[in-house]
Amino acid sequence: MDLKILYEDNHIIVVEKPVNIPSQGDKTGDEDMLTIIKKYIKEKYNKPGDVYLGLVHRLDRPTGGVMVFAKTSKAASRLSEQVREKDVHKKYLCIVDGKLERSKDIWKDYLLKNEKNNISKVVKPNTRNAKEAILDYEVIKYDEQINLSVVKVNLHTGRHHQIRVQFASRGHSLSSDQKYGTRGRGKGLALWAYSLSFIHPTKKERMEFIDYPKKVGSWKILEEYLQD
Repeated sequence: MDLKILYEDNHIIVVEKPVNIPSQGDKTGDEDMLTIIKKYIKEKYNKPGDVYLGLVHRLDRPTGGVMVFAKTSKAASRLSEQVREKDVHKKYLCIVDGKLERSKDIWKDYLLKNEKNNISKVVKPNTRNAKEAILDYEVIKYDEQINLSVVKVNLHTGRHHQIRVQFASRGHSLSSDQKYGTRGRGKGLALWAYSLSFIHPTKKERMEFIDYPKKVGSWKILEEYLQD
């Protein structure tokens, strides 16, 4: 695959993760972002031996969008600390079924993950092992003809399948969601991490990277809204 690089220096590399490419190696054995970027660094800089690359956050396999990787252990440590302190901010675009009752809102739920089937669900707050999940959203477009809404989502917590579960639990499942959806449009899950913001590990400056999905498949709905 052609690696789309949004930014690179001696400490970090920011890239676009395509849909259906794992963030790191998994049981499928399919090529993953960590391996792809290591190969790129090794070839570009003619590095001998193993290349260091730190994975500091992940995107689910069916989700595309912006990711940052650390090129040094110091950068990895500092970025990982930001993740723990919630100083790394991710924003998503998604396409959901129906028209939401409110154009903007904050949702707070408790989610419980089933390890056996890899599915999460909304449960009562006092449920054992449940974790609080918070997001806020804004509807940017509703298409009445196909009864779909385009929504920007700001995650306050990073729970398992959080966006997919919270929207599906309210009757607005994501388009083409094979796990939680009620209908499919296009071949890929309509969820994209379009914005990533963090403090540079050495420059100490906040950086934000924006990367929108190509307007194909489900994302054709964005043609009038997003300009190239």
